[in-house]
Amino acid sequence: MALPENGNGEKGEGPVIRDKRRIDPETGELRTPEGEAPEAAAEEEAGAGAQEPVIDAEAVAAVEADVRVSELTDDLKRLQAEYANYRKRVDRDRQAVKEQALAQVLGELLPILDDIGRAREHDELNGGFKSVGESLESLVTRLGLKKYADKGDEFDPNVHEALTLVPQPGVEVPTVIEVFQPGYLIGERVLRPARVVVAGPAEEEAPAPAADGDAAPEGEAAAEEEAPGAGSADGGQQEK
Repeated sequence: MALPENGNGEKGEGPVIRDKRRIDPETGELRTPEGEAPEAAAEEEAGAGAQEPVIDAEAVAAVEADVRVSELTDDLKRLQAEYANYRKRVDRDRQAVKEQALAQVLGELLPILDDIGRAREHDELNGGFKSVGESLESLVTRLGLKKYADKGDEFDPNVHEALTLVPQPGVEVPTVIEVFQPGYLIGERVLRPARVVVAGPAEEEAPAPAADGDAAPEGEAAAEEEAPGAGSADGGQQEK
């Protein structure tokens, strides 16, 4: 197809198509537009590359935040555990102080309880004294005081104090036969050991060996039996 001629008789030029795409569709590389200085393109590339560290910084900040949260959570858990241990230790110490104070007070009341027990044994716990004594015994029982030691109990050196050991035949294990003073417990703690008389197994006596004095009469009897014969012989010699 022939191009139209202009007034000067010259052929006119056809339409000019310029590809302004920044990325080459064939190679995929960034193209520099015509008329643009290479320095400007380099600056754009540098600017595009400068944006990438901003994204990395945000990711790093997020990771650091997670690490910080984890550290603070661990610190909080550790503080909670320390506080729980502190509470347990305080409660244990408070209970120990309470038991010690209670044991000290009840220890001062033991002589009074002994007097009440002796009065009951002699039928002297009468009238108002009986009411007061029974009330005091009920009170100390509610506070955890326990009386122990009876006749016939097996002797236990952990809770009994043996004043006397009496060997008795037929006894296989040490046994309490008399209680001089009862013992008292608070829980598993011995406030005062019981003072008792204990019967123990009797030792079997071995037969005594024969004494030298027992053998002497037998020797003398044998000598006497031989003596008459010897005298007869002497008499016969004299008659001859």
